[in-house]
Amino acid sequence: MKVASLLFFAGVFASVQAETVNEVLRRSGVVISECKLPKTAALTFDDGPNQYNVDIGTTLRKYGAKGTFFICGNLYHCIYDYADSVRKLFLQGHQIASHSWSHPDLAKLNVSAITAELEKTDQAIQDIIGFRPAYMRPPYGSYNDNVTAVAKARGQDVVIWNFDSQDWNSLTANQSETRYSDFVATKPNTVLALNHETYNTTAHEVLPYAIKLLQKNGYRLVTVAECVGGKPYLPPKPPKPPHLPPPPPHSPPHGHLPRHFLDVRGKTCS
Repeated sequence: MKVASLLFFAGVFASVQAETVNEVLRRSGVVISECKLPKTAALTFDDGPNQYNVDIGTTLRKYGAKGTFFICGNLYHCIYDYADSVRKLFLQGHQIASHSWSHPDLAKLNVSAITAELEKTDQAIQDIIGFRPAYMRPPYGSYNDNVTAVAKARGQDVVIWNFDSQDWNSLTANQSETRYSDFVATKPNTVLALNHETYNTTAHEVLPYAIKLLQKNGYRLVTVAECVGGKPYLPPKPPKPPHLPPPPPHSPPHGHLPRHFLDVRGKTCS
């Protein structure tokens, strides 16, 4: 397991290293509402981390599929309390992305507040998996010029969706499944689906149905980054100038491959 984990880290690190920070900043800030690659489907899950995320990740892997998890820092749970499950998703090849710290309507906040919401979440994700996310989803899908400008300054793209399972709207599993069936029947070129990892029915009933339906109709189930031809995580920041103090001993220097996850036990969201 340790060898596999190191190999996975190496692959992710090599991928994000292929782009410089300046290259990322030039191309970021895009609002994504559908996939680019034909016959791809990206199943996304909001509002975690939550108790069902490992079940979702395991089900996806069972069917040879990948998902994208847009997680918050401190919504229903403190992100650090779920560090192990987030790491498991990451090591399974699923994508970890930002959904803000406390799930506010970002379009109602000023630039400083938007930045704080994203920075706290990005730092927590980096603490947990060793990389900062290259994609964010604004809560409620609500964004304006300030949100896209902050995202661009951070090197991130803004992800919405072209299909909503409506699991958040008190729909039964059968009703969400019908929505999937009706949408696939329109033969969309791609699928970028909104789900939430906070519902038992989504994790254990709707998800298996959606996976089998999409695969039966010829869709390849991939991460958001894969479906738009991008990279899931940002390249490491350049090393600090020599005259500045070195990073703390518990944190790997920027630009170096983490040999193991950071110990985040004891970290809180307060």
